[in-house]
Amino acid sequence: MKLNKCLFLAITLVLISNIRVFAQSNQPSNPLESNRKKIDSLDKQLIELLASRELIVKEIGIYKAKNHILPLQPSRFQQVLQKNIAAGKKQGLSQDFVTEVFNAIHKESLRMEEDIKALNP
Repeated sequence: MKLNKCLFLAITLVLISNIRVFAQSNQPSNPLESNRKKIDSLDKQLIELLASRELIVKEIGIYKAKNHILPLQPSRFQQVLQKNIAAGKKQGLSQDFVTEVFNAIHKESLRMEEDIKALNP
């Protein structure tokens, strides 16, 4: 629970810091290209953060496999989802968008945990 909150906070802080840096930089003559470069940079950081998150998912998957805990924990996922919907709302993100993003993240996490479980019967 704390991990997901920390991850969301880290993503938010990275995005805010980058927005400030970009806002302070000199604007090139082509704002479309400039904004595309900003998006490319943010996308790269999002991928890096997601990869860091998945490393922790692997650790959780190993723990669950060793302790015979099922990968799917519906109540835990609902907690994560509701907390992030609320956090997203504060940032102006729609509930549908946050739900879709976290469903995709959760699906990949479950896939990874299932793979780990299969390797550690």
